[in-house]
Amino acid sequence: MKKVNILNKLEKAGVIAVVRGGSADEAVLISDKIIAGGMNGIELTYTVPNASDAIKTLSEKYAGTDVVIGAGTVLDSITARLAILAGAEYIVSPSFDAETARICNLYQIPYLPGCMTITEMKVALESGVDIVKMFPGNAFGPSIIKAFKAPLPHLNIMPTGGVSLDNMKEWFDAGVITVGVGGNLLAPAATGEYDKITEVAKEYMAKFNEIKAASKK
Repeated sequence: MKKVNILNKLEKAGVIAVVRGGSADEAVLISDKIIAGGMNGIELTYTVPNASDAIKTLSEKYAGTDVVIGAGTVLDSITARLAILAGAEYIVSPSFDAETARICNLYQIPYLPGCMTITEMKVALESGVDIVKMFPGNAFGPSIIKAFKAPLPHLNIMPTGGVSLDNMKEWFDAGVITVGVGGNLLAPAATGEYDKITEVAKEYMAKFNEIKAASKK
């Protein structure tokens, strides 16, 4: 049930923030500002120095809430295990790695590998992957989703890269389960305007809630 509960939290979160930062402390601060804006999905990348420390801090702080903390840019199974032991509830990679899939299955943790072709997606599914990260999303655009789901209708896709407030509805209309966002959400951090991150997060969640409400009509 652990894995199913985490997958449900990811789907409910709808928008996953890809968090980068110059230090673990900055990554935690950025994550706090994003969560304050109502966004519950955090993917803290291992490009952040001492990323495991940041994941541990966040997973302890938001334990028992709807917030779901995961690790991104995980390149191998050793890093995946470190992230899981630090409290990461899901693991995201830029590409598929069989050993990482095994570790995640062992710990009942969802693995979201980056895939760009039907072949990669099929291999991922065979390895127990529940959600495929289509990366980079801007290489294709929303129209490719239906092409992927034609032979693999049961495929759950999370596009990352190329998702914006302007095109988010197109992605969900095309059939994605959730989306990953980073660049424009984190942009204010470059100038130290961290409170602006909260405002952008609110905009993303307002748009997501509007899309979900419209889909239920």
